[in-house]
Amino acid sequence: MEIKYLHTMVRVKDLEKSMAFYELLGLEVISRRDFEQGRFSLIFMAPPGQSECPVELTYNWDGDEGLPSDSRHFGHLAYGVENIYEMCQQLMDNGVTINRPPHDGRMAFIRSPDNISIELLQIGTPLPPQEPWTSMGNTGHW
Repeated sequence: MEIKYLHTMVRVKDLEKSMAFYELLGLEVISRRDFEQGRFSLIFMAPPGQSECPVELTYNWDGDEGLPSDSRHFGHLAYGVENIYEMCQQLMDNGVTINRPPHDGRMAFIRSPDNISIELLQIGTPLPPQEPWTSMGNTGHW
């Protein structure tokens, strides 16, 4: 029996803030559908040229009191990046907390505005350890 990955869905509380966060990661909107009768929107975002790997942002127009809760039961999203240090610096420069810095030049964790854990992995060989990342402490949990 064949199986095919379709997408990962995450609920979001502040659509504009969440979309801006995923855009910082380099994702682009590949489709948007607004459902007037159901009062919700579905926004699919993916890395450029990778529309087969989207994340679906589900936004309920009338709010979602369950958000943001500790979404650790969800697990995490994972994205490969060309330079883990540059990506983490760009995110920090834009106000994103690096919960687990890339101490090893290979892996970092951050959280979205909706408390979704995001793993960033260095594509290919890990980069040599470098400051300030090597001695930077963990913040919160991921």
